[in-house]
Amino acid sequence: MEKVKKRIIEYLSVLKLKHNMKAPILCLVGPPGVGKTSLGKSIAKALGRKYVRMALGGMRDEAEIRGHRKTYIGAMPGKIIQSIKKAGTSNPVFVLDEIDKVGNDHRGDPSSALLEVLDPEQNNAFSDHFVELDYDLSNIMFIATANSLSSIQPALLDRMEIIEVNGYTIEEKTEIAKKHLIPKQKEQHGLKAKDIVLKPAIIENIIENYTRESGVRALEKTIGSLVRGAATKIAMEVAYNPTFTPEDVVTTLGAPYYDKDFYEGNDVAGVITGLAWTQVGGDILFIEASLSPGKGKMTLTGNLGDVMKESAVIAMAYIRAHAHILGIDYRVIDQWDLHIHVPAGATPKDGPSAGITMLSALVSAFTQRQVKPKLAMTGEITLRGKVLPVGGIKEKILAAKRANIKDIILSKANEKDIKEINEDYIKDLNFHYVTNMLEVIDLALLQNKVKNAVDIVYRDESAKK
Repeated sequence: MEKVKKRIIEYLSVLKLKHNMKAPILCLVGPPGVGKTSLGKSIAKALGRKYVRMALGGMRDEAEIRGHRKTYIGAMPGKIIQSIKKAGTSNPVFVLDEIDKVGNDHRGDPSSALLEVLDPEQNNAFSDHFVELDYDLSNIMFIATANSLSSIQPALLDRMEIIEVNGYTIEEKTEIAKKHLIPKQKEQHGLKAKDIVLKPAIIENIIENYTRESGVRALEKTIGSLVRGAATKIAMEVAYNPTFTPEDVVTTLGAPYYDKDFYEGNDVAGVITGLAWTQVGGDILFIEASLSPGKGKMTLTGNLGDVMKESAVIAMAYIRAHAHILGIDYRVIDQWDLHIHVPAGATPKDGPSAGITMLSALVSAFTQRQVKPKLAMTGEITLRGKVLPVGGIKEKILAAKRANIKDIILSKANEKDIKEINEDYIKDLNFHYVTNMLEVIDLALLQNKVKNAVDIVYRDESAKK
């Protein structure tokens, strides 16, 4: 929450010095359940202003923003003017929820109507079709929320100040549960503080085994299930232990829903650990490459998207062009088929972050050099072998830490993202910053015991002929 707090303090500072200002248009972007809407309510409380919320999800009618013309039957002002009238003030904190889910059809485009509302240079004379008078919206502090920026109209996006609200770490979720979620659930279910005690170790167990999300919505539901279990025993006057143990959690919630991400060990050449960003946070994935006698054909499996398939093609092209530098015999490339697989096969996977992992797996398979233990990597490559930066670094790093990985290879350009992460979360990790693929190969792969890699594939003289 550092960026959000800093921005609000800046706003209050200017307000104190100038006594009035055009309110900023903030857009909080992040995955579901991280508290974007709740942040709007907290900002209103901190500023001492009225709180107004307007849900934009599924809105298709432009008149809901601008109002109806009086010639229509049942005409009424737009939601902006209606909300201000209900609030009874001209300077509330106005939350525009789910701005990325605004639709459009024959009734108009609400996102285009919002351009005037969210432009500080125009909204001092907002025109509502029903009111037919200009209304000053410049004193309102608009806060928009969105899960993704990709579906927001570019002109609308240009008018807002983007603040990313990332997913929470396990430590942060534990604190949120202790300070907010558990007391809230106890109050909602009529329990006293002593009726149920969840220690930090139990909360971490619930987070890792029963939830998989960036926010805390599922965590709150799970804690609610435990609280209801205790409430049932109290209501039925059954003796129970208020301090929950792992066995009590399994009894109440059932077997764990999710397996914790564990590093499996790269004992076989051609298996590399990669880092991926998902809608529910970071995850680790394994990329496997194996060789078999054939004619140089490459097969890709694992329900891969177009971007990951292209990464594999680029990696193969780089290996063909630099085989002599990498110590790969051309005969291995031309006379052996290559199979690349990314488990689990039923899960769709895509995104520009597996390039260096793909290339490292291929080089490992062709040279039979094993990967160094407890190492993972993320980054994209070019045909020249340059390592490009990728996004979702915080989530990926936390996934690596959960999986007990110690060394992480990243693009040099991603170093700035690491500096933004709290040092306490990454103190046990070693980061290796690279600019080209040869550095990645030197860092990731162990030196081979045999002098020539081709000797492993062509084991006898007849195979060489």
